[in-house]
Amino acid sequence: MSDVIIRPAAPADIAAITRIYAEAVLHGTATFEIEPPDEAEMARRQRTLIDKGYPYLVAERSGAVAGYAYAGPYRDRPAYKWCVEDSIYVAPEYHRKGIGRLLLMRLVGQSEACGFRQMLAVIGDSANTASVAVMPQAGSALLAPSNRSASSTGGGSTPC
Repeated sequence: MSDVIIRPAAPADIAAITRIYAEAVLHGTATFEIEPPDEAEMARRQRTLIDKGYPYLVAERSGAVAGYAYAGPYRDRPAYKWCVEDSIYVAPEYHRKGIGRLLLMRLVGQSEACGFRQMLAVIGDSANTASVAVMPQAGSALLAPSNRSASSTGGGSTPC
């Protein structure tokens, strides 16, 4: 994919990022959200991560944002300060074209450059075979993929 540019995300990318994320919320299980956030909320989230020194990237193809990725805190405890969790979202029309892999590889490099030592992937649906396969190839530790840990559709596991 030589025509894909991976670059730092900018505030001007928020509309495209919000659309991509909304698709994931409404038609997937990766977000663990029920309602898609609006542009103001997505901008707030982006600003918070960037202000705290986490990398936040977009993949651009033919002038359009095809996907985005960021690293964020894995846990809010001091012992996890140098451990990040990755998040990668690709627009449906760009699925299975290698954009997620490109984003992940750059995100790993950027995270290392920021001083982070370990990246973890939390994949909420074990049927997401593309995500399950690419994470270990990029050096990201994969936490056991779950097929029932959460539900954004009201089904899933019965609460204890």
